[in-house]
Amino acid sequence: MTSILPTVMLIRHGETAWSLSGQHTGRTDIALTANGEAMARELAPMLAPFRFSHVFTSPLQRARRTCLLAVNGRMAVTDADLAEWDYGRYEGLDTPQVHALDPGWNVFTDGSPGGESVADVVARADRVIDRLRTMTGPIAVFSHAHFGRVLAARWVGLPGAAGEHLVLDPASLSVLGARPGYPAVPVIVRWNVVAPDRLI
Repeated sequence: MTSILPTVMLIRHGETAWSLSGQHTGRTDIALTANGEAMARELAPMLAPFRFSHVFTSPLQRARRTCLLAVNGRMAVTDADLAEWDYGRYEGLDTPQVHALDPGWNVFTDGSPGGESVADVVARADRVIDRLRTMTGPIAVFSHAHFGRVLAARWVGLPGAAGEHLVLDPASLSVLGARPGYPAVPVIVRWNVVAPDRLI
């Protein structure tokens, strides 16, 4: 493992019908909306200055399409470990619907019945990080909201459950890297950056 950490651009996919409605979208292979495609295109000028050494994407089409639109068709390597959390029996339900069945449920502490536990997702995130840390950057990673939040938490050595305290908007860019002057100390350099016209 290299002692100098790479710079990793973590990009969440653009809007889908289910991200808009708040439904939990794990392994359902749903497409971007027209607005989601526009959001992905807005990422292109943000990413254009970088000459990526590697580009990785989740196998799900919402991430692959975002990758295609954001990095101008650059060929990416599909990595199954970058897929979204498997929500099991809660797939397709929004949070109020889940709470009607399981009051107080929190995916970051409880996992998903019939799907993945927190430990399962942490194990995937750790495998991704182990691979990334053997590379030089910058590296682009196209993934999903809940998985991306766990990945960021694990990058800085926090428990996967700490991802609860991070927010990832559709078509957002976050940067994982090293503390300036301390190339082996992992930090979150930027978080949840969106195109300027989408800022609140």
